[in-house]
Amino acid sequence: MTLPQALQNREFRSTRSGALSERLIVISLALCATATVLITVGIIYMLITQSAGFFRSDAVTMSGFLTDTEWTALQSKDLAQAKFGIMPLLSGTFRVTLIAMIIALPLGLITAIYLSEFASAKIRSWLKPILEIIAGVPTVVLGYFAILVISPSLQLFSDGAFSTFNATSAGIAVGILCLPMVCSLSEDAMRAVPRSLREGAYGLGCTPFETSVKVVVPAALSGIISAFLLAFSRAIGETMVVALAAGTLPTLTLDPTQQAQTMTGFIVEMIKSESEYGTVQYYSLYAVAVTLFTITFLMTLVGQIIRRRFKESYQ
Repeated sequence: MTLPQALQNREFRSTRSGALSERLIVISLALCATATVLITVGIIYMLITQSAGFFRSDAVTMSGFLTDTEWTALQSKDLAQAKFGIMPLLSGTFRVTLIAMIIALPLGLITAIYLSEFASAKIRSWLKPILEIIAGVPTVVLGYFAILVISPSLQLFSDGAFSTFNATSAGIAVGILCLPMVCSLSEDAMRAVPRSLREGAYGLGCTPFETSVKVVVPAALSGIISAFLLAFSRAIGETMVVALAAGTLPTLTLDPTQQAQTMTGFIVEMIKSESEYGTVQYYSLYAVAVTLFTITFLMTLVGQIIRRRFKESYQ
C-alpha cells in the first residue's frame, strides 16, 4: 500500500530521544490542564472567602440580600442607611440580557440558516468576513455606539420617552455583540448535519425551505441550543457596554426606557469608587460576583443537560 505524501520520507522508528520528547509533551499537557483546574479553584476560593466578609456583617442578612428591593451600596455612605438587596441589579441584568437575546437569537439563527442552506459560495465568502468584523469590534466602541447612535435614535423615534442612559440601547448593543457568535456556531452545527438527511428530505418531495426548517434545524438542535446558551451567558457577563450605556442607577422595574445598573456595571463602578478595603460596601462587589458566577454556572449545567437531551448521532 502506498503511503500518503504527508507520511512519506518520514522516520517513524521509535528512538530514545523521541520517546523522551513525547513524554515531555505529555507532561506539559498535563501541567497545562492542572494549571487550568487550579486557576478555576483559586477564583472560586477567592470569591467565597471575600464575599464571606459581606455576609458576616451585621448590616446584611441573606434574606434581605435576596429579597430587598433597594441597592444603595454606593449611594449611601452611612452603613446604617445602606440597602443591600440584589433584586434591582438582577432586574437590570435580565432586562439588558432579554433585549439582547431578542436581537441576537432570531437574527443569528436566520442568518445561519441562510448561510448554511441557501447562500452561494460567493455570497458566503463576503458575508462571513463581515460577521467576523462585527465580532472583532471592541466592546468599548459598541458602548459609545450605543450612547452616540442608538440612544439618540430611540429618543428621536419615541419623542423623548427614552432616557439618555437606558436598558434598551445597552441591550441592542449587547445583541449586536452576541449576533456573530450565535450565527457562526449555529451555522457550524447545521453544516455538520449529514447531506444524506437533506437528500432524503428532497427525495420525499420537501422544498429547500421545508428541508431546512423541518430536517436540518431539528438535526442540529443541540448545537443551536448550545450557541443560544453561550450567547446568553456572554450577554449576562458583558461589562463595558452596559457600564457605558445602561446607566448607574439600580432600578427594580420592567420599563426598558429607564436606566438599569447591571451586576457587572456595579462591579466596575465599585472598583472605581473610593470605598475603602474591608468595608461592607467593598465586600459587596464580591457578593455580586458570586451571584453572577452562580447564574452562569447554572446556565452551563442547564446547557449540558439540554445538549445531552437533544444530541443526535449519525453514522
